[in-house]
Amino acid sequence: MEPILVLVGFLGAGKTTLLKRLLLEAQQVDWDPYVILNDYEHAELDARQLAGQLSEGALKPLDGSCICCSGITALRDSINRIPRRKQGLTLIEANGTSDACRLMGFLGVGLDARFKPPVQIAVVDVKNWQRRGEHNALEANQVKVSSLIALTHTSGLPDVRIQAVKDELQQVNPNATIQDASELAILQLPELLTVSGSVESFEHQKSHWASCSVALPFLPDEACIEALCTRIPKTILRVKGCTRLGTSLDYTYFERCPDGTVSIRPFKGEPTTGSKLLVVGPGSEPDKLEEIVAQVLAAH
Repeated sequence: MEPILVLVGFLGAGKTTLLKRLLLEAQQVDWDPYVILNDYEHAELDARQLAGQLSEGALKPLDGSCICCSGITALRDSINRIPRRKQGLTLIEANGTSDACRLMGFLGVGLDARFKPPVQIAVVDVKNWQRRGEHNALEANQVKVSSLIALTHTSGLPDVRIQAVKDELQQVNPNATIQDASELAILQLPELLTVSGSVESFEHQKSHWASCSVALPFLPDEACIEALCTRIPKTILRVKGCTRLGTSLDYTYFERCPDGTVSIRPFKGEPTTGSKLLVVGPGSEPDKLEEIVAQVLAAH
């Protein structure tokens, strides 16, 4: 039977980074992975970052809905259409506001018998754990039914902070294994057991933040990206974009995480959506976004 691993975690916790490493390890031990990526809009942007690690046809981006609610049917259908492989392994990365409890409940029914019960891995940003203000309940909910909790962003943190977060996580989910993400080994993951037990219902509609995307003009340089990410209000919890810089014909991908850090890296190929800017969070409105882009370009 084929294992299904579901990665959940708050925006910017490090799910995609962990996914990339797990993919590499899986291929080194002859697993044949298939990946499903969920995002609010243009999941293809993230998908293209993984394309080079997977065989043709082994990557499915799902966008436009949350896979724990309106998108659950599309997710089930996508899983059931996955080709049979000799050493198959399915990995699903949920978007950063998924209700993990509801997602695992829905995935418990309707899947082909060739799949094992899904196992959930929660990626927790130790630096920012429960420092999300009104979104703390969502973040805590994401670890309640996880078999394993992978800790990220621990570098430079005092031991007392790391231990305090571990203690809180143990209280939220006493059945989970907690370890640093760097210590995970792909061979241990399919052997994890699904977590059972009763979980309090979470009012998930609170986490269905607005999202929008707008066409993004080519930008002069990386400094302009930094300025753009700085100018977008902090109520916007995630910023992603893909565009060309200066006279370069190559595309550059960038993102701003909830803690404000900006990551800029080359994008493989050309996005089918064209040059785009995507934001997720309260107050996401195309008109405001276009105004900010215009202001930044005028200043550069």
